[in-house]
Order: sequence, then C-alpha cells, then structure tokens
Amino acid sequence: MAQKKASQPSSKTLPKASQPYSKTLPKASTGIQGLDEITGGGLPRGRPTLVSGGAGSGKTLFGLEFLVRGATQFGEPGVFMSFEESISDLTKNVASLGFDLDRLVAEKKLFVDHVSITRSEFGETGEYDLEGLFIRIADAVQRVGARRVVLDTLEALFGELPNPGIVRSEIRRLFNWLKQKELTTVITAERDQPDKLTRHGIEEFVSDCVILLDHRIREEISTRRLRIVKYRGSTHGTNEYPFLIDDQGISVLPISSLGLNHDAPAERVSSGIARLDGMLGGKGLYRGSSILASGTAGTGKTTIAACFVDAACRRGDRALFFAFEESPQQIVRNMRSIGIDLEPWVRKGLLQFHAARPTYGGIEQVLLLTHKRITSFQPSVVVVDPVTNLLMVSTQNEVRSMLTRLVDFLKTQGITTIFTSLTAAGALEASEADVSSLMDTWLLLKNIEVGGERNRALYVLKSRGMEHSNQIREFVLTDDGLRLLDVYLGAEGVLTGSARMSQEMREKAVVTFRRQELETRRRELERKRRIFEARMVMLRAEFEAEEEIIQQTISESELLGQEVAQDRGQMVLSRQADSSSYKKEGRAKVAPVR
Repeated sequence: MAQKKASQPSSKTLPKASQPYSKTLPKASTGIQGLDEITGGGLPRGRPTLVSGGAGSGKTLFGLEFLVRGATQFGEPGVFMSFEESISDLTKNVASLGFDLDRLVAEKKLFVDHVSITRSEFGETGEYDLEGLFIRIADAVQRVGARRVVLDTLEALFGELPNPGIVRSEIRRLFNWLKQKELTTVITAERDQPDKLTRHGIEEFVSDCVILLDHRIREEISTRRLRIVKYRGSTHGTNEYPFLIDDQGISVLPISSLGLNHDAPAERVSSGIARLDGMLGGKGLYRGSSILASGTAGTGKTTIAACFVDAACRRGDRALFFAFEESPQQIVRNMRSIGIDLEPWVRKGLLQFHAARPTYGGIEQVLLLTHKRITSFQPSVVVVDPVTNLLMVSTQNEVRSMLTRLVDFLKTQGITTIFTSLTAAGALEASEADVSSLMDTWLLLKNIEVGGERNRALYVLKSRGMEHSNQIREFVLTDDGLRLLDVYLGAEGVLTGSARMSQEMREKAVVTFRRQELETRRRELERKRRIFEARMVMLRAEFEAEEEIIQQTISESELLGQEVAQDRGQMVLSRQADSSSYKKEGRAKVAPVR
C-alpha cells in the first residue's frame, strides 16, 4: 500500500519527486535547496550516488535530508542503514535541524537501522559475504515500501577487510545489486587524502553520480563547498558551489543563474527624494531594478538607502535592510535626526533589519542567509549596506561572483534593490567591489572641496532605459530629510557651500536691484503720464476758450451782415427807385409813398 501511495502521490499535496530535466535519464528530486538546480532535476533515479567528503563535511546529514525530504515532500519512503552511529545518536543529532525521525519511523515513512560489523565477526568465517546485508536491506525496503536508500558509510562496512581485491569485488557487487533493485541510493564515503575521492579508489568508478563535499578553513573563515564530480547520462553544473548547514538543513547556491530571463517591469517607483526622481526622468526608478549608491565615507550612502526604504514603506511595500556596519537601533536613531523615522515601519512589520558582520560565517553563509531571509520575508525592496564589507572575508572575484548571483536572484524575484559601496578617494567612478556593471542605475556621491569647505554632491552616472540628468547636484541633510539644491556654476565649476550661498546672495541682490530699477521706471512713467494728462486738460481748456471767442466773432459778423442788408433796402425805398429795375433784378415793386 505504501508502494502504491509513493508511486502516485497526490498532486494537490505533494510535488512530483521525478521532474526530469533530461530527456533520457529519470531523476529523483532531493528537496535540498539549490541542489536540484545544479544536478538538472535531482539524483539519478534507481541508481547509486556516491557522496564523498572528509570528517564534518556533512555526508550523513546529506543522506538523511535526502530521505526526509523524499518522505515528507515527495511521498517516497526511505531506508537509512548506518554502520557507525546508533539509531538514538542519529535521532538526537538531526533533531536540531527539525527532522523528527521517530515520528517518520512511526508513520512508516522511514526505516532506520544500525548494522555493526567488526573484524572478529568475519574473521572467524575466513570470508566476507554481503548476502546477509542484501537480505537486511531488502527486508527494510519491503517494510515501508522504500524507494530511497542511504548507506552510511562504506569505510565502516569494508574498512576492516585486509584484502583490497575482496574490497573492490564486494563494492562492485553492492553497487550492482542496488542498481538491479532500482533503488535510488546515496552511499557515503570518507576522503582521507586531498588527491583521492575515496579511501579505496573504486567507489567513484562504479557510481553513476559522484558528489564531493568539502569543508575548508581559509584565513580563519570556515567555508563549505560542493562539487558534482561526475553524473552519467546527464548534464550538470561543474563548478564548486557554496553550501550551508543550518537549522533547516542543507542549502546549496549555484554560482551563476541558468539564464538571463527575468522580467523587466515598466513600472516606476519613487526614490523617496522628489528632486532625485526629477533627475531620473521625473518618474523615479524601475521596479525590480538594481541601484548602486557609491561614494567615499560620509557622503550619505546609508541616508539615500533609508530614504528609499521610507518611501517603499509609505507605499505599503515590504523592505528588508541588510546592514553590515551598523546595528538597527543605530540606523533608526541616526535617520531620526534628519526627519526619517523608520521605527513605525518596523512595528508594523513592513521593515526588517538583518545586521551582522560578514566575518561571522564567510561570504557563502552571508549569501545563503540572504537568500533565506528574502525567501521568508518576501520583500519588495532590499538594501545591502555596504557590499564592500564582504571584501573582509573574501577576494574581489568571489565577492563579484556572489553579488552576481544575488543580483540575478533579486531580479528574478522582481525585487528593487539598492546596494551601497565604499569607494576610495580619487577613484570615485569605480566601486571597490567592482559591481557597477551589474547595476541598472548608478548614483555617485562625492565630497566637493571649495573655499576650505567639504560639501556633498550627487549625480547620476548611469540609468539604463530612461533619460536622466547629467548635472552635479549639491545636497544637504536637514531636519526635514535630504534636500537636493539648485545647481550654481562658477568660473571653477559647480558652486557649493558658502560659495553657493554667496552666489545666491549676489543673485538676490541683482534681482532686488532690478526690481527697484523697474519700480523707479514705472513711477517715472506714471508721473509723465499725469503731466501729459494735465497738459491735455489745459490745452483743451484753452481750445474751448478760443473756440468760444471765434464762435462769438462769427455770430457777430453774421448779425452785422443782416443789418447792412436791411439798411440798404431802407435806403432804396427812401429814394423812390424805378420799379423796372426791381423787375430786372427779380425784386418786388415797392409801393410809392404818398
């Protein structure tokens, strides 16, 4: 019944254990974060896989997690056969990782067995035969319907054999038997020499897949690496991959993404600084883009990042702040001094801080924990402040590789990220971590020394896919936040600080003088207008007076003419003129006076 359930898990509750990336080789998903991506889908189904490594490299945990994930996530019961540790020790050791072996055994999803083999046991018979082991494994498989098997370790099983020929023969026989039973098997082996994968030198040749685990110390920093040495019938990642063992088991992170196929949203989000948004085409930054804010110490990189976080939380977005230099309390206090209060967003659950020195576990652990935090919190905005602190625990090439993986991961998740980077004086257009080419937008912050003062300035060195300003802008930190100032150019370039204030005062004086001059001209014009109007009134009065005199003269002349004509008529009548003359002239005849 368990076999039937394992072969047909419910699609609603269990993911498919075999998701073949290869067209020819079926695979069994391990459930180990990142490993399935490297192997192209998991371990070869129905074939043995050798996991080799030194003491403390994580071989036993690898095998146990392979079984537990298979039983709990993919519905595939398993058998763990230990030749070194007892069942009680195994149960206690993996309990800290959240694996409850007792419960899985009680639910018949897992069978754990301890086989102790000593030299005296086979020395008495004079020969070494694996038939008993085969019977024991077959019985355990049948009890739980197992499809996965782990044997830990080969050295405990064959280490006491003095004859190398017998060891090689029995190892080959064991691997062939497991393959015939079509059991997906993980077999652990110890590596005692750096130039050899296993102690006996035969296991890697009869295995279909060989995985090498390495735990190394470099410059007092512990690192773990995983490498797929071989994988028959399948392509696979060939690099060394960092992996981490924590309270959730093993996590493996590929060095590079499988492809640059992440989305490129056209949505824009505010940087939290209105005038900076104006420098970026007036709309801000692309959502899901990567932004680098670089500059020397004290130029305001963390403040730029805090403005970005504050704006995101005001929009209702979640923000995750990775701080490698300051504690969360110190960041909140410092930002409050310039009017940015981040504490309410922390209380509301919109903002989380993760503050730690990178030296606590090496660059691989930093990267894997960053992935875990992001996956758990699901933020829309991430801040990494500063990335240059990672150089304390690794080389520049490794830091660049780590940040490449991180940028690809964040872009795939559609997360907008701002990285801060410390630059050395005199090399402003180059980040210490050499990651500027990975960024979509690069904000360069610098100190400008003019007139015995150091003032902060900002300009957009690049911003892919959008128009942006090419001006250098001074900015100041005020009680109301970060404020970008207007550009003032002088004979020596951009004016900042006191030189800018002096220029502002001169410009204000010029504006005041021009305003006063305009007012004077307006008053003069008004005075002349009033004089002109007064003269017009006076001329009109004179005109009217002269007009009245002339009109009076004209009237008197007309009246005098009428009087002269009348007097002439009277004179004619008085002289008794001939009436015929009146007829000729068309006049009426006047009656004679008697």
